[in-house]
Amino acid sequence: MFAAGCGLPSDPAPVTPAPGTSSNEDGTDTPEEFSADIQAAEEIAAEYWAERLGAGFSPVQQLIAYEREGDVDCSGEPLPRNNAVYCSAGDFIAYDVNWAFDAFRQIGDAFLFYLLGHEYAHGIQARLGIRKEFTIEQELQADCMAGAFIGDKAREGRLLMADNDTQELADGLESVGDEPGQPWFAEGSHGSAEQRMDAFAGGYENSLESCGL
Repeated sequence: MFAAGCGLPSDPAPVTPAPGTSSNEDGTDTPEEFSADIQAAEEIAAEYWAERLGAGFSPVQQLIAYEREGDVDCSGEPLPRNNAVYCSAGDFIAYDVNWAFDAFRQIGDAFLFYLLGHEYAHGIQARLGIRKEFTIEQELQADCMAGAFIGDKAREGRLLMADNDTQELADGLESVGDEPGQPWFAEGSHGSAEQRMDAFAGGYENSLESCGL
């Protein structure tokens, strides 16, 4: 997946993730490509929500890469490794760059657009004052909103879907599903892999109407 006419600099300043194990053998999944995809995903997500929400929309203020637990905190709570979060207190998205880079190399670039789309959706929920009773409801709505972002922008031609992107998205959603047996009502539940795929697919195919917006 890549952005069509995204206006990124030709030589973006890359983040420098530590080397990770990769299933990719062609040497094309570089830190420079990772950085460009992260920037594109952030830019196009902001563009998408500006178009949908109109006047008065403000983009998420900052995107922060971190490497170690405690490098970044949200309301005094250190952010853990192997994660990405939207922090409403500081209005920023933060992600473990080494974890994200490994996922980029092992799953594919489409996963980064999902990841940024999901966290950006949490920023939109905060802007709209959406607060569900259960965590899983909040998370599945964000998955749906990420699907709408990618699907709508693909239909516009702003994102160009490669042949393997659909499989990459499915693999990425499967990788972030809750462990079997996780109670749906528990604090922190995000949904099973199947639930997350269904929520994303609803948004991808039917836009925001499927997301309760």
